Amino acid sequence: LLSTAIQTLTVLVCLGKLFEVKDPETNESFSKLKDLGITCCSCGRGMMIFGDGGGFVHILMSLSNIISYQAYVLRVQYIYQLKTRNIVVTVGDDEDFTPLVRVWNIDKRDKQGNPTCSRTIRAAVFSGGTETGSSAVMAVCAHENLNLIALGFKDGTAIILKGNITRDRQSRQRIIHKEEEQGVYITDEGLAFRQVGVNPVLMLSTNQAVYSCYLGDQPKKTKVGDVGCELHCSTLTDHSQDFKFVIGRSEAVHFFTTEGPAQCKAFEGEKSLIRWYRGYLIVVYDMTRGVSRMGSNSKGGAMLSIYDIQNQFVAYQTTIQTHVTDVLMEWGSLYILLKDGRLNRLDELDTKTKLETLFKKNLYHTAISLARSQSYSDGLVEIFTQYGDHLYSKGDFDGAIAQYKLTIGTLEPSYVIRKFLDAQRIHNLTDYLKDLHDNGEANADHTTLLLNCYTKLKNVEQLTRFVREEKVSFDVEAAIKVCRQSTYYEHALTLAQRCNEHDWYLLIVLEDLHRHGDALSYIRSLEFQAAQSNMIKYGRNLVQKLPEETTLLLITLCTDWPIGRDPTPQPTTPGAISGPPVQKLRSDPGRFIPVFVDNKDYLMKFLEEMTRLRECWTSVVCNTLLELYLTGGEVTDKSRRDEKALHLLQNPQAQYDVDHALMLSRTCDFRAGILYLYERTGLYQQILAYHMEHCDISLVMDTCKRFSQRDPALWVQTLTYFASQEECKSKIPEVLRYIEELHLLQPLMAVQLLAQYRYATLDDIKPYIVHHLEAQNEAIAKDERQIREYRDSTVQMREQITEIQKKAKIFQVMKCSQCKRALQLPAIHFLCQHSFHQNCVEDDLDNEALECPICACENRKVLDIIQRQEQSNDLHEQFHAQLQRSPDGFSVVAEYFGRGVFSKVRKQDGD
Repeated sequence: LLSTAIQTLTVLVCLGKLFEVKDPETNESFSKLKDLGITCCSCGRGMMIFGDGGGFVHILMSLSNIISYQAYVLRVQYIYQLKTRNIVVTVGDDEDFTPLVRVWNIDKRDKQGNPTCSRTIRAAVFSGGTETGSSAVMAVCAHENLNLIALGFKDGTAIILKGNITRDRQSRQRIIHKEEEQGVYITDEGLAFRQVGVNPVLMLSTNQAVYSCYLGDQPKKTKVGDVGCELHCSTLTDHSQDFKFVIGRSEAVHFFTTEGPAQCKAFEGEKSLIRWYRGYLIVVYDMTRGVSRMGSNSKGGAMLSIYDIQNQFVAYQTTIQTHVTDVLMEWGSLYILLKDGRLNRLDELDTKTKLETLFKKNLYHTAISLARSQSYSDGLVEIFTQYGDHLYSKGDFDGAIAQYKLTIGTLEPSYVIRKFLDAQRIHNLTDYLKDLHDNGEANADHTTLLLNCYTKLKNVEQLTRFVREEKVSFDVEAAIKVCRQSTYYEHALTLAQRCNEHDWYLLIVLEDLHRHGDALSYIRSLEFQAAQSNMIKYGRNLVQKLPEETTLLLITLCTDWPIGRDPTPQPTTPGAISGPPVQKLRSDPGRFIPVFVDNKDYLMKFLEEMTRLRECWTSVVCNTLLELYLTGGEVTDKSRRDEKALHLLQNPQAQYDVDHALMLSRTCDFRAGILYLYERTGLYQQILAYHMEHCDISLVMDTCKRFSQRDPALWVQTLTYFASQEECKSKIPEVLRYIEELHLLQPLMAVQLLAQYRYATLDDIKPYIVHHLEAQNEAIAKDERQIREYRDSTVQMREQITEIQKKAKIFQVMKCSQCKRALQLPAIHFLCQHSFHQNCVEDDLDNEALECPICACENRKVLDIIQRQEQSNDLHEQFHAQLQRSPDGFSVVAEYFGRGVFSKVRKQDGD
């Protein structure tokens, strides 16, 4: 064991300050423990407890507060303070020198304010209720569950007392260890409880060996070490060392688990005391019995050494000129109890001060270990930085960069980079930048610098590994730029493809490698949006080099690009059942027209496919295709293109801009298109003018005949044209006939119009004038007949009025005009010669103006006409008066037009 597991700590760092404890009341040396004859002590839960040779127990609650009470008649041998409860277990002698175990409850006091004794147990070995032997007690400890007390005796026997230790009742006793060899004894403080799972385990040490005793349902004792220790030289560590059991021997300190030896530290020297405190091993060397390797060679007193086991250094060491009774840990400090009753306090420095001390000694490894053990994460980066700077100053660049790597994420990378910009240290810089990327802390500048390092070192292998890393933790765009600038095109291409940087991939493959076929294949493998945007950007370049293939790809993109297409199409198995149809995506063909700016033939092919494969044709597609038909191609192919252009114009699916199409047709003198568009837009006069411009008389007449129902003014325009052309004068009578039929012009206006042109003669318009005069004569004769009729009717009506006013009216009607029955009294007679029974017009009797039911309707019509005429006369007078007064006559006229003042009085039915 000693040859394989012993480790030696040789680094001494002073991480504490030693002070003599002062009495707070007198500010002199603490003397309350002097002359008490201290025999034992313990500490915990804010108290230090001492036992003396007079049987008294002294509880030091603070340096100014001490409680003393009589616990035994003779002396107190041992004190054990539980860690989680204010329970104290003591062992002492009464008058008959019988050792007794007493349990004291600190929280429960008697009338004098002293702790009460909860239980008293005789410290002896019993078998079947009979005491089998009596030996001096060497060690005592209690379990934190308050159900177990362990006692060790000088004859090597150890027993367990089971039962609630706070109640005064008989307990069950069991012997767990017994030594057959003479001279073997349980060492002072050689008993310690620890927990393994749900079972308590008692660690036991003698002067010859170390044992672990399982106290579960099936008790088991295991010898874990063949070395023992002397008095006061055993203790139990805390969680930082997994509660190992420690014993001290002259050659080393040994650590044990419940299974066996754990480790060994070669701390040579005669040890008189071992304690454990917050991860530190406290060892007191007896200078009267030997010389320590690490101490002085004085022959008196003691040497106190404190070891940081986890971080592997000596934290504190001092020589004391008198014997050390014990070391107590309370109130955040170490208290060293000397033989003369004095107390010395050792205060631990704060972590920052400890680290500064280690820095001064250049103990950076130790400082790092210390900071980690004390969870001083905020200071770790500073330690790594200082350690790196220290190694850098010594020329250890590899070691320095290893420390700087540990600061990634906290320390500004530029601090490190500036130190390693020298060309001779580029390997170290590359190493640091690589770790910077692995930790995701790199920006675009760091990526650029790292790749530049790779390229300068010609380290193609590392460069390849970098761009093919599964996890991309760097600025991809910056990496591609550097690879491209350094002519590592394949690496840039690989990186762009892996990271879906489609723009960069196509830029490199087209401009640097000139592999246009690969570019088309790559675009074909992309999703819809990516393929569309990249074809808009790079399509012109592709059309120039691979027009046929690029056009086919664009046709696919605008007609049947599937959703979620697989870049590598899978072969179809013959006879396999196909799944549901894949939904297609379509791009707008108009977005790709600029791609064919220098290749009209393929643009025409592309647009024709769009009109063939797509149901909806956008205006951009139709306008562009029409322009190609009218302006592109060879002269010999013009008739076929004109035919296609007319078919496009006449297609109801074509959503072209009519004005744009008309402008193109007129610019290119596309006759059929011009006439069709004029007709479609209702520009019939433009059609007529077009035929007149081309002197096509027959088409002029046909146009008038076709469209005169929609625009009668065409005949007037035609008359003007024929009158100005000598060869057309023969058509004037026919045109005038149509004008007369449609009442388009008054004869006088027609004569005045024709008089302006030299080729129109009186012979041409004579039949029109004669026919019109005859029609006028017939109209005059008809009007004269109506006048005579109206005059005769007026005379007759006047006579009837005179007769009614001056002569009696005889009513000889024999039947009722309503019910057609014989007329009987009472009866009602009207001047219109209609008579009624009274009951037949009974509903109208209440009206003041009683009217004949038969003539009332006709009379009402006449009254309405008269009333409207009277109102119209009044409105006209008001209109003229307002028109004269208003500064804005137009607004007045518009208002009255809106009110219908100038509308003709509608004639009543039968007028």
